[in-house]
Amino acid sequence: MSDPLVAFADPVREWFTSTFREATAPQRKGWPAIANGDHTLILAPTGTGKTLSAFLWALNRLSVEDVPEDPKARTRVLYLSPLRALAVDVEKNLRAPLQGIGFAAERLGTDVHTPTVGVRTGDTSAADRRQLVRHPPDILITTPESLFLMLTSQARETLANVEAVIIDEIHAMAGTKRGAHLMFSLERLEELTERSPQRIALSATQRPLDEIARFLGGNEVGVDGTVSPRPVTIVDAGARKELQIEVVVPIADMANLGQRIEPGPDASPAASPNARRSIWPSMHPRLLELIEEHRSTLVFSNARRLSERLATRLNELAIEKASGEFDGSVAPPPALGAGDEQIGRGAAEGEELVKAHHGSLSRERRLQIEDELKRGDLKGLVATSSLELGIDMGAVDLVVQVASPGSVASGMQRIGRAGHQVGQPSVGKIFPKHRADLLEAAVVVDRMHQGLIEETYFPRNPLDVLAQQLVAMCAMDDWELADLTHLIRRCANFGDLSDEVLGNVLDLLSGTYPSEEF
Repeated sequence: MSDPLVAFADPVREWFTSTFREATAPQRKGWPAIANGDHTLILAPTGTGKTLSAFLWALNRLSVEDVPEDPKARTRVLYLSPLRALAVDVEKNLRAPLQGIGFAAERLGTDVHTPTVGVRTGDTSAADRRQLVRHPPDILITTPESLFLMLTSQARETLANVEAVIIDEIHAMAGTKRGAHLMFSLERLEELTERSPQRIALSATQRPLDEIARFLGGNEVGVDGTVSPRPVTIVDAGARKELQIEVVVPIADMANLGQRIEPGPDASPAASPNARRSIWPSMHPRLLELIEEHRSTLVFSNARRLSERLATRLNELAIEKASGEFDGSVAPPPALGAGDEQIGRGAAEGEELVKAHHGSLSRERRLQIEDELKRGDLKGLVATSSLELGIDMGAVDLVVQVASPGSVASGMQRIGRAGHQVGQPSVGKIFPKHRADLLEAAVVVDRMHQGLIEETYFPRNPLDVLAQQLVAMCAMDDWELADLTHLIRRCANFGDLSDEVLGNVLDLLSGTYPSEEF
């Protein structure tokens, strides 16, 4: 077998071989295509080094090449994350290879440039954004929305020398208008750069690969208007990661859930006349037991409100257990008010055993919680999809999903947060809330074991996305219709957009409002 690191500089090769036993499959298969400058789509399971397979060649090039004299030309690698938490996580994970390559260069007596890394998301302060414009980093980590804002401001000048674009978790955006918006922004980026940036996309859950590759690469438009897909190298390193998943029903019979219970003769006058049976009083003790049995547990819920209520109730239960008020036994589901999901008394006092994480928290709170979880200092965390994608939580040894994840792809991503290392199994437990939920969870788990991920197809001609991008483009520059049309059709989502529909959109934006055409 040929050495996959043969094309890398000595300090990079020295750091990698001293840090890892061997290159993983996505790294061995992906590096040649990336080094060759091909647009590359990499499919590989979670915890197999996909991010490093995309980044290492860029780090190698940035370390050995001369730094551009013009500070505005400094940024040469653009990393796009669908989540703010993932963007911050990647920035932290880049520190180890950057420092390691620098130390290896010192040992070898070789001079290398240590690339700088910057992060721009919705959490970035105005002062930090101005700093990124004055002193652009070699590697910019951002989100699709922040990229759009940069392209529609003077900050776009710092992107003129971008050579490579890395899109992480592309499956999360490919089938949505957000993905169409991103790919249109990349075509706008092409207009700024002297040469077409290389596109590298990563995901563990993307099917069919040909469709995602076409979405990633976009189109080439000939002088005669013919549209053809750009070539994309597909690296299929997909393998079934070992999954240990159990569907847990904490009660003997789910048939009685939701049934109304008539108040007994000893019921309090304040008792609700609409009391119904609930699964939550049986689920909470079991969740607490699992959290206490494992080093670090990540609990996923499908709503922000539920994540807060679960964390609060679990902390209360832990305090009751520590004080002897709760013996750990699971009682039959008692009567609860209609619509109630659990009984709560507000925030638990004392140290929090379990915390909640979602997009509505402040930036400082989210970063603190993420650091505690990564270090293994937090026993349990209840999260929404804010921690679903790609984030390296090495201390997490169990993932609990409350209610069915809703899709095989989401289930794979969430359960994959446990055992997020090469060769480690992912251990997960799914707690359905009712019988229909149980049926769906059973089907999802069966398809997860078979690797039957839902197919993704990117939206064609989303005109609202087109209208927003056209307004942004015309706010910055004057465009000839022919040039504008070519740029639009280079985006895969708009490859077959007709002249008539484009004309109608332009008429709408200019105030003609041809309503009968829509």
